[in-house]
Amino acid sequence: MKQTTAVVIGAGHAGLAMSRRLTERSIDHVVLERGEVANSWRTQRWPSLRLLTPNWQTRLPGHDYAGDHPDGFMPVADVVATISRYARLVRAPVCTATTVHTVRATPQGFRIRANDDLLGARAVVLATGACNQPAIPAAASAVPASITTITPLTYRDPGQLPDGGVLVVGASATGVQLAGEIHRSGRPVTLAAGEHVRLPRTYRGRDIFWWLQATGLLTERHDQIDDLTRARHLPSPQLTGTSQAAITDLNMLAAAGVRIVGRLGRIADGVAQFSGSLPNTCTLADLKMNRFLTRADQWATASGLDDELPPPHRFAPTRVDPRTPLELNLASGEITTVLWATGFRPDHSWLDIPVRDRSGRIRHDGGVVTGAPGLYLLGLPVLRTRASTYIHGAGADSAALADHLHSFLSSGHR
Repeated sequence: MKQTTAVVIGAGHAGLAMSRRLTERSIDHVVLERGEVANSWRTQRWPSLRLLTPNWQTRLPGHDYAGDHPDGFMPVADVVATISRYARLVRAPVCTATTVHTVRATPQGFRIRANDDLLGARAVVLATGACNQPAIPAAASAVPASITTITPLTYRDPGQLPDGGVLVVGASATGVQLAGEIHRSGRPVTLAAGEHVRLPRTYRGRDIFWWLQATGLLTERHDQIDDLTRARHLPSPQLTGTSQAAITDLNMLAAAGVRIVGRLGRIADGVAQFSGSLPNTCTLADLKMNRFLTRADQWATASGLDDELPPPHRFAPTRVDPRTPLELNLASGEITTVLWATGFRPDHSWLDIPVRDRSGRIRHDGGVVTGAPGLYLLGLPVLRTRASTYIHGAGADSAALADHLHSFLSSGHR
């Protein structure tokens, strides 16, 4: 059995950031990757996708954006190229095409079976990401067999879908982006919208992520957030990676011709039933958006920036058509495809260590796994701060966890 001090599982941006931190601390390690570097971006993202965050915010330890379009938004191909260059820059010891089958605890640390090899390590960092598998609701099992079902992980473009109407379930960033793209292809689209986060692309002349960073929202620590579980499962904000649209929301989609309905409740005898709470859901999303914009205005005033910025303003409330249907007969032929944009979940099925809670999620405190000394998590939403959700958040997260890992090794714990 081969031995190393630490094993990082996953060669995405988070795993490579940790590799850089471990190298800085002279900790011997390897990075195991089932495919190629940035594998999820290569194989599980649709080509037209762009990052929600502006290019200036796409930074990793020892690497800042140096291109010609800091206010632009990276397409998938550029994200893959950026992460691949970063792997070379930090000289990460990546073993590609290496599938991890099991990780078990031993008296000496951990034993990892990857491909046909066994590897021993004193510490393991799980950096495989949060979007390995689609989170599909139980209602999916009742979709008529004649209807094509698809998830964002396998979606590539509207041309792969059969002719006819499309029901997009979920109104997070993924849902609104795909609803818009599919509708522009000429297909009728119905969007089932549950809880969502509405934000403008820009406000008072600055990108919304400038405001999120400037006001300190992104740096709020996990131990400062009242309802951490809720924060970690909030939908991504309704944003599109383009500076051409001031706001990507239900109003814009409805004006374009997308039919908006409420949250999908269940499917019975081929009939999809939608919640009647859409007006309340939209009112709450508007309220939360305006609450943040007020926080932004107060920060600008306190910082003496009011004279440098356009004046405060607010966006039109979300309009809900009173004729919004509560049912849709999926067997009528009107809908030929259902796209489940209902979120994602990580895949740690190969982790053979009893560290999960009743919901199956790994118990941890800011990425330090509870009940398994030497085991760490990285790359999950709101892991240590709200910024953890985004690429640049891996910088601070990896630094804190690498410090903890170094202390753990130095203490001689087993």
